[in-house]
Amino acid sequence: MNAQTNIQDYQQCIQNAALAFLERHQAEHLGDVSALLNRAVNHLVSSFDVAEPIAIKLTSLAHVELVEIAFRHRLDLDYCSDTVVVIKDPIKGHRWSVPVNLIYERILNAPDNVRLRSANS
Repeated sequence: MNAQTNIQDYQQCIQNAALAFLERHQAEHLGDVSALLNRAVNHLVSSFDVAEPIAIKLTSLAHVELVEIAFRHRLDLDYCSDTVVVIKDPIKGHRWSVPVNLIYERILNAPDNVRLRSANS
């Protein structure tokens, strides 16, 4: 294996670590993305001994990936029914079939549901 491949593998590994950190902690910083990014950079520097400029670069790339992930999932209306919602990830080619009653039980009717509102007029 050549040195360039090793560097790319290392950077991808560190970027994956940054992405995992961002995914785990994004709910703690809903109104302040810069605080989340700073925490991720500090995490890479302290946990993986990454130089700060590299940590900043890889955290930024991971953040772009996180934003793309959030917007790529779509409803697959061709396969949805009254009782099942189908969500697709066109990039990875995955589809998930989710019963509507499960969405109601786990999300809408959950005791900690404070962010979702009724759509009734």
